Amino acid sequence: MTEEKKTVGKVPHSVILENRKNFTATGVSNVDSFDEQTIVAYTDLGELIVKGRNLHINKLNIETGELTLDGEIASLSYAEPQSTGGGLFSKLFK
Repeated sequence: MTEEKKTVGKVPHSVILENRKNFTATGVSNVDSFDEQTIVAYTDLGELIVKGRNLHINKLNIETGELTLDGEIASLSYAEPQSTGGGLFSKLFK
């Protein structure tokens, strides 16, 4: 018998950018902040930062992990996910 490895709570992450105006992402777990220039969203693969002008969130569904937005998208960038439970004190008292 073979065992399948399942990732609990993880939703597949994908990004679709059409003509630098329409953006769709799946696997979004939360949106931290947003305005007309910057949207910061969290995925299991790291923090996703969308920058541009006149950005508008059209749809955000945390249950399905879907985010859609439009505007003039200038850049998409990722930051590594932050580890939990590790801070200054945990490093000092190892």
